[in-house]
Amino acid sequence: MAEKLHFSLVSPERELFSGLVDQVDAPGSEGGFGVLAGHAPFMTALKEGPVSVYSDGAVTVYEVRGGFADVTPDGLTILAEHAEATTK
Repeated sequence: MAEKLHFSLVSPERELFSGLVDQVDAPGSEGGFGVLAGHAPFMTALKEGPVSVYSDGAVTVYEVRGGFADVTPDGLTILAEHAEATTK
């Protein structure tokens, strides 16, 4: 079984997601990026766009407007200025 990534998505209103996932793709201010378990640490600003969360063959998409992404040895945390789940 592949290693999982701990991912949290938080907006000022509430925590939208927290759990173990396979991969997260996000819209960085310098370009889109993907994060898997064991990714090197970094921090970046986010631009408006989709955050795609891949877990066990399913994909959940959240629309974000601004914020920051922080990748640490513990996982990925996105602090979004605004975020909401989309229906795709």
